[in-house]
Amino acid sequence: MELTVLGISFTVLLLLGVPVAFSIGLASVATIMAAGLPVAVVFQKMVGGMQVFSFLAIPFFVFAGELMLHGGIADRIVRFANSLVGHVRGGLGMSNVLGCTLFGGVAGSPLADVSAMGSVMIPLMKKQGYHADYAVNVTTHASLVGALMPTSHNLIIFTLATAGIAAVSVFDLILAALIPAVLLTIANLAAAYGVAVKRGYPTHGAFPGWGAVLAAFIGALPGLLIVVIILVGILSGVFTATESAATAVFWALLITVFVYRSLSWPHFLKACAKACKTTGVVLLLIGISSAFGYFMALYEVPQKTGELMTSITSSPWVIFLMVNILLFLLGTFLDMAATILICTPIFLPICQQFGMSPVQFGIMMLINCALGLNTPPVGSTQFVGCAIGEISVGEVMRSILPFYGALTATLMLVTYVPAFSLWLPGLFR
Repeated sequence: MELTVLGISFTVLLLLGVPVAFSIGLASVATIMAAGLPVAVVFQKMVGGMQVFSFLAIPFFVFAGELMLHGGIADRIVRFANSLVGHVRGGLGMSNVLGCTLFGGVAGSPLADVSAMGSVMIPLMKKQGYHADYAVNVTTHASLVGALMPTSHNLIIFTLATAGIAAVSVFDLILAALIPAVLLTIANLAAAYGVAVKRGYPTHGAFPGWGAVLAAFIGALPGLLIVVIILVGILSGVFTATESAATAVFWALLITVFVYRSLSWPHFLKACAKACKTTGVVLLLIGISSAFGYFMALYEVPQKTGELMTSITSSPWVIFLMVNILLFLLGTFLDMAATILICTPIFLPICQQFGMSPVQFGIMMLINCALGLNTPPVGSTQFVGCAIGEISVGEVMRSILPFYGALTATLMLVTYVPAFSLWLPGLFR
């Protein structure tokens, strides 16, 4: 009875357009009342869910990303990417892919990535004769790589969502995400190039020479170093993941204020306000999801879901495919953090039962959640890209298949070839 109340109330609230955090909270309250337990249990679980020291990494990473977004890093990254591949057919599209990947590594957020790079590249591509749907698809799909980068706060959220299920270190997850991030970038480059050739987009001049590439790289290097600092710091044991997030903020301020001198006081205040808003939303979602997760554990949702799936098939390949499909469908309705927090306790035990490592599952889930960010009806990165490109979501969806194909191919490789996500963590361990 209580499980039925939980599922139906949550689904109805979502369909009515109630924000995800409030849908989860109200569904939890309805369930606790149906069970005849004190409502205070919900609030106890919420507060307990947020009182974790590791959560300090989330506001720091979010703030660092906002500082990079408003501090003029994007322009220098665009120049570097354009110097590398701008001369290739459809070169602006490929420059866009590289630029979004590099900025995603700095900002760690697909939404910040598409906001910063999209505002620069989408109008420029349209001016150079590229169709708006192509410009938007290239930008939004390339920005999704940011979800796998070391500065991504979603990596932290996943490690916390596994508490009580499996021990997953941020160190392992960061290393595991690097090769899939490279694979996803290569797949995006191939999709951008293939569509550019099919549509007959032009080349833009000759290769400027390695001297120009080096000069552009030096200009972008201070901003890009944040990824190196985080990786080296964690690998060497100089600081923890939480301390690396604080270091990222310090480095972002140092670069944007004293090196580039591009962060004005109004932009700094805007970055602070946006970081506070994002952090508040994420932490509220984490707290409420802790209460929601308590009820899922209490009423054995993971076990019952696993029994249902194993009654259909006992093949790991089919089970993993079913999990991917369910994660994708849920990701089209939920925000990335919500999908991670709700679905990890349900699907991780099932995948572990069939031999999948928790680290591999984490990368699979992050790619799935990223795909959901670019799919209606929620599709936050897609809506931002369409707004910048002044084009409807429907028009963009008509030509999205090559880019979906690139993302899906990477997802399948990560799902069925464990080495792509487990080799690097194993090597450094």
